[in-house]
Amino acid sequence: MISIFLQTAPFFLIVAIGYFSGKYKFLGKRGTDAITKFVFYFALSAMLFRFSAQLEINKIFDLKFVGCYVAATLFLYLLVISASYFSGNKFETSVFDAQIATIGNTGFLGIPLLATLVGPQSVGYVMMILATDFAIFGTLIVVLIMVSRDRIWGLGLLKPIVKGLFQNPMIVSFSLGLVWGYLDFQTPKFFSDFLVILGQAATPGALFAIGASLSFRKVDDPTSAFWLSFLKLFAHPFLVGIMAFYLFYIEPYAAAVMVITASLPVAGNTFMLAQHYKIVPERISAAILLSTLFSALTVTCTIALVL
Repeated sequence: MISIFLQTAPFFLIVAIGYFSGKYKFLGKRGTDAITKFVFYFALSAMLFRFSAQLEINKIFDLKFVGCYVAATLFLYLLVISASYFSGNKFETSVFDAQIATIGNTGFLGIPLLATLVGPQSVGYVMMILATDFAIFGTLIVVLIMVSRDRIWGLGLLKPIVKGLFQNPMIVSFSLGLVWGYLDFQTPKFFSDFLVILGQAATPGALFAIGASLSFRKVDDPTSAFWLSFLKLFAHPFLVGIMAFYLFYIEPYAAAVMVITASLPVAGNTFMLAQHYKIVPERISAAILLSTLFSALTVTCTIALVL
């Protein structure tokens, strides 16, 4: 346990540096946004392209793996919606509670953390989860909100989802890398060195950006934030682990990667979605802050348990 903590500590120390840089005005909101965009569009894309170019396409998509993750996540998703709604919340708020409890910070925290600690071979599994979160649960929340607001819905709702997939640089770069590797193109040394140098900025840049963004968040509703953070950090990985190891019998390494990914704190893009629809953004902001702070311990414990 101590050895795992010492391995994860540097990652969360970088998050802490980012947090205090924002907290004490060394870095403002505009500076944080600039770093976030650099990491999102360039550094992470370079890392993912380089990793995916070395993977085999036929080993990337595993229907059993995806099915297990969807089953566990959907079970908790529906359970949280029901519990939240029958406790007196509006349906829209209940939907976002479910999103908070199930969708983690896979892109910015999961990819660099697992690639370094668990190995680059974990990236393919993490990307499957990231794509599933975006394509299935990203679609589901939009559909549920539109239905709850009595708007016309149908295939037209899929358009922004598909557009979003193609506009996500992580998914695009990962896919291009797979195609590059499948066609067996030889990567020129200068371009390979370029990808290595740029990709090395992904891990510290992403972690620093996470910390800095946390400094602008507040905890206005600690009870709800604590409860939702508990669901994300404990209930989600627990359900995923039960299904992966004992129901679907996923290969141990893949199952471990799935559980660790499920234990990640609340995703930042959930807050952006809440702002867009004007649904309890403060509640989500608080859950992101608390879950990220607690994840320094809980993610470490999860890694120690499953590896």
